[in-house]
Amino acid sequence: MFKKFLMVVALTFSAISVASDAIDLKDPYKMVRQVSDNTFQRITRDQPLIEKDKEHLRVIVKEELMPYIDYKYAALRVLGSHVSKVRAIKDPAEQKQAVEDIKHFIDVFQEYLIATYAGVFTQYTNQKVEFGPSKEFAGQDLVLVKTKIIEPGKPEIKIDFKVREDRDGEWRAYDMVAEGISLLDAKQSEFQGILRQQGINHVSNLLEQKSKLPVQFRGDGGNE
Repeated sequence: MFKKFLMVVALTFSAISVASDAIDLKDPYKMVRQVSDNTFQRITRDQPLIEKDKEHLRVIVKEELMPYIDYKYAALRVLGSHVSKVRAIKDPAEQKQAVEDIKHFIDVFQEYLIATYAGVFTQYTNQKVEFGPSKEFAGQDLVLVKTKIIEPGKPEIKIDFKVREDRDGEWRAYDMVAEGISLLDAKQSEFQGILRQQGINHVSNLLEQKSKLPVQFRGDGGNE
């Protein structure tokens, strides 16, 4: 189940990228479509480089995908109540260190996402992505962009992208729900026990170790 979910994560969360001046960040629906088109085009165009060295997928993810993912917000969502506990710390020095630990986690989480998506993109074989109709989003700061992954001979996979508007009025994706599973909820469930028992730095170290592994698809368990 989780292997299938990770595959979907890549094939659609890839639905977000290209040169910043070409992406309409003021419209969440257009943003997702444009990033998707550009990401898949880049993967197709760079196949000779990818076949020579799969690490090149990290470059594609960094350049075509990450600028349109609100990884900072996503990281804080994964930390959940841990962030509230840090805000409640009374000692200034202790709170300052705790804030630095969170900043480090955010940086590590970004690298973890890059490694994860690069690994899933090794499974890309020209699957087709269809987008749901755009809806009115004026006055909202969170929207769902619906998509479907279509592959001949296989059932359609429905995916919802959670996209949020920042203070500058620009939209970026922060989560996706595939087969009823939220990527962030899955990560939060995975880490909450470790955070409680061993602390944020231990979780950061775990993610950092995984991020440095060679690019390959790892979907055989829930600890990706």
